[in-house]
Amino acid sequence: MNYLEFYELEQEPFSNAPVSRFYYDSEQHAQALARLEHAVSNMKGLALLVGDIGAGKTTLARRLLDSLPEDQYEAALLVIIHSGITAGWLLKRIALQLGVEQPAEDKLALLSQLYQQLVKIYEEGRKAVVLIDEAQMLTSREIMEEFRGLLNLEVPERKLISFVFFGLPELEENLRLDPPLAQRVAMRYRLQPLSEASTDAYLRHRLKLAGAPRVPFTPEAVALVHEFSGGTPRLVNTLCDNALFEGFLARAREIDAAIVERTAHDLGLDAEPPPPPPALPRPAAGAGVDFEAIDRYLDALGK
Repeated sequence: MNYLEFYELEQEPFSNAPVSRFYYDSEQHAQALARLEHAVSNMKGLALLVGDIGAGKTTLARRLLDSLPEDQYEAALLVIIHSGITAGWLLKRIALQLGVEQPAEDKLALLSQLYQQLVKIYEEGRKAVVLIDEAQMLTSREIMEEFRGLLNLEVPERKLISFVFFGLPELEENLRLDPPLAQRVAMRYRLQPLSEASTDAYLRHRLKLAGAPRVPFTPEAVALVHEFSGGTPRLVNTLCDNALFEGFLARAREIDAAIVERTAHDLGLDAEPPPPPPALPRPAAGAGVDFEAIDRYLDALGK
């Protein structure tokens, strides 16, 4: 017997794999999706979704991609896995994803191919949309300038391509590498952590979809799940999955606060961040440098 059988589950309820079936449509996720759909439907050009690690950005990216009908959109999702990619590589990948069969090596020729393909998509009555996940990995001005150039491809009625960037908050700083591109952001939304009520609803939603006949977590346990996870969906999944396994090992029909607390401790989720270093004392006006104070400051940093 495994923990799924013990708690009468049909499948893992808290896997961190992006399974669309387990998508939880929280109020803010619904708001974010509605705004992104509006941006791509009206070909606004560039939309931005940012959030902290584990907030559900990739889930939303896949949800948005799945929501775009193939007869109305030529849509693609690119995941950036390395900050060292070049503008040329990115341009070629975008061309391939949008249907350019043999992208040219020469940049001008490649841009011509891409433009012709975008016009073809437009004439077919569809819209070209490229979603970029982990977009904070785009860290060069050259790449940002390339996106600005692509957004300039248009016909009298509208732009020929729209982009949606999904990334960590530092993505906004990266966009400022090319100020004209930063000014082209037509829509931006930031995902916040789940509230305690939303964490409870999220937990119940996933358990129900996994076939659970009841919620094995006590109310006190759910409150601790929210506290230790900070309302971050990925951490909620990790903590709940491990708590279920610990409960199974203990043959506990209920996951109580003690199990959640012990599990959070084992995962290191209860650790407090180290205190900030003391401020370096400022000398009074006209006073000389206090080298003893500086020594005490450096000693404190080394502790």
